[in-house]
Amino acid sequence: MMLRILIYGFLAFLAIRFVFGFLIPVVRTTRQVRRQFDEVRNRMQEQMQETYPSSAPRQKSAAPTPTEGDYIEFEEIRK
Repeated sequence: MMLRILIYGFLAFLAIRFVFGFLIPVVRTTRQVRRQFDEVRNRMQEQMQETYPSSAPRQKSAAPTPTEGDYIEFEEIRK
């Protein structure tokens, strides 16, 4: 009877030590790393939005039509 209580007490001690010594620090570290990755991702998205403010495609400006007397290259005529 006394041996059974000692064994259960020892197992409870090991379980508590495992939870507080290993599981809780691993969970905290995982949350902290995930939070830091999210912060880095958000900073990168903000930087990309600052660099490329609009996601709409840019319109190409129409080629200027040559006026009389302007030099026209041969490739432009050959179209």
